[in-house]
Amino acid sequence: MEVAIIGGGLGGMVSALLLARRGIKVTLYERQERLGGRLAFEQDQRYRIDRGPTIVLLPEMLQSIAKEAGISDDEYELIRCDPMYRFHFQDGSHLTKWSDTDRMSDELDTVSPNDRGPFRQYMQDMNPVFQEGKELFLEKTFLQRRTFFSWRNMRLLAKLRVYRNVRQVAESYFGDKRVIDAFSLQTLYVGGLPSSSPSLYTFIPYAEHAFGIWYMKGGYASFADVLERALYRENVQIHKGEQGAVRQIMVSNDTVTGLQLEDGSKHAYDSVIYNGDFPHLAGMLQGAAVKVKQREFTPSSGCVLAYIGANKQWASGAERTTHQFVMPESLQDSLRSIATKKQLPGESDKLPAYYIFNPCEIDEDAAPPGETVLYILIPAPIPVEPHSTYDWRKESEQLVDRVLADADEKLFPGLREAIVWKKIRTPQDGASEGWYLGGSFGIAPTWSQSGAFRPQYAPYKIKGLYSVGASVHPGGGVPIVMQGARMLVNHLVEEWADWKTN
Repeated sequence: MEVAIIGGGLGGMVSALLLARRGIKVTLYERQERLGGRLAFEQDQRYRIDRGPTIVLLPEMLQSIAKEAGISDDEYELIRCDPMYRFHFQDGSHLTKWSDTDRMSDELDTVSPNDRGPFRQYMQDMNPVFQEGKELFLEKTFLQRRTFFSWRNMRLLAKLRVYRNVRQVAESYFGDKRVIDAFSLQTLYVGGLPSSSPSLYTFIPYAEHAFGIWYMKGGYASFADVLERALYRENVQIHKGEQGAVRQIMVSNDTVTGLQLEDGSKHAYDSVIYNGDFPHLAGMLQGAAVKVKQREFTPSSGCVLAYIGANKQWASGAERTTHQFVMPESLQDSLRSIATKKQLPGESDKLPAYYIFNPCEIDEDAAPPGETVLYILIPAPIPVEPHSTYDWRKESEQLVDRVLADADEKLFPGLREAIVWKKIRTPQDGASEGWYLGGSFGIAPTWSQSGAFRPQYAPYKIKGLYSVGASVHPGGGVPIVMQGARMLVNHLVEEWADWKTN
């Protein structure tokens, strides 16, 4: 049995490792010069910082799958973020999130005393729902959509009041808008707006408190290097750059036969796994004698990202944590405005929400001694239209300058004068690398794109064709993508055993 994997992102690499450890011959193709996909660094000669994911959630899931893939705990280091992060509100108030229930309750006492009791009720209610949801949704696939509508699933969805979105769930517990924001904006981690992501995704804010949030020493993108070293240990063939550029998946009689590369060469394989943003898969089948049902997808939210190197270091203090969110006057109105206008906030608009990742707070090696490296994320509109005349570069530069001025005033005094390296990344940059319409997280976690309604790892009636990644069930987030790879490989091994038997 020989398998080709198109795309060396996280899902592709983990799938390759798990297959290789089952004795399967695997060849991985990646058109970029490096593996890792969204797990990447932005860097110059002096500074380096994560380009994409920065927060490690569900650490036990990540660790267990890594071990299954042949990666030992001593090949990477997870450090707990304590506190998890801090919110800064326009009225000058702050809210610090702690994973410890008692400490979080005490924090709420100082910010919104009436929400202390509801928080404890929230944790009590969500614990059994999360445990059951993990089993029924994160650890199961829905190749046949009808399997989603089991009695147990429907009972769980009723408990979650699935007709509600994540923000509405938070509103049903908490009264203070600041606390509501603090227990609903986590859908942005997977590219969904709190008001359009179904209540199922309430699992994310709950999981933060239940299991904490973590930092990967050296940056999350260093995990891609760990995975690549493991791929070579397992003798996975890897083709990168021009040699890894795939033009087409070859199909005959509704069965995969192999790949055609951009150089015109053809290579036979028994199975092909596609690890890219799922909406692009159908285009890889063009020219083949196969019909697939086309579907319109909603892309995930986009981001403008600014990467900063500063020749100054700020002392730790109450106002600075590894992760922090600066909130607008109304998060809901700000996100709705961005989504509706399909453009970045203009100078006359109020400042949007933004997030700052400051790894120097937890990792002394994140920047040269006495210096600082920062990552700033600003929610941005999508989609990126192919023929749009919108000037992403100009508008993003102006927006980043406004955000830096605000961060200078509130959090990092003297920041603007200390900047010696700055790089800005827009949704247009993501689109040029194959991110669906510039969305930073694949397709959005809407109700019509979740669970059974999200693409599955065997998406079409084509024997030998599979898909994995953030746009495929169970969804986005590093541990969840790894879980999707594990479910796919387990399915493949069982399927191949049946083929041999028959």
